[in-house]
Amino acid sequence: MFKRILLAGDGSPHSLRATDKAIDIARKTPGAIVTLIHVIDDIPVRSEVIETEIPCRTVPEHRKAQVASTEEKVTLANIPLVVKYIYGEPGTAIVREATTESYDLVVIGSRGLNQFQQMVLGSVSHKVAKRVPCPVLIVK
Repeated sequence: MFKRILLAGDGSPHSLRATDKAIDIARKTPGAIVTLIHVIDDIPVRSEVIETEIPCRTVPEHRKAQVASTEEKVTLANIPLVVKYIYGEPGTAIVREATTESYDLVVIGSRGLNQFQQMVLGSVSHKVAKRVPCPVLIVK
């Protein structure tokens, strides 16, 4: 039923629990594939912009490290995995990805790493649940 699963990940504890749920669902669906989306919403620091050897849209290593455990969990479960790093505002980027790529399910943690933004702007999971056309599983 859920062959194309979009997993939003940021390395937070809620995100890792969401990973476990995505793996459980994918195991029950023959041919399921998980796409991990990690949205980079921070502005590069001055040294990153000034460095000439760093191309404009290179994913910083510390950002890759944030979702390394998520990648490892899915890979160890022998589930096909695609990883996408996207620059932008998390809620908007996840909604755009889920809508344009026609996923069957979005799995997302109820809280992420940036607690201040949630307090001021509202949760990313809430924005995603309101706007995507497919089912959304929010994991606590």
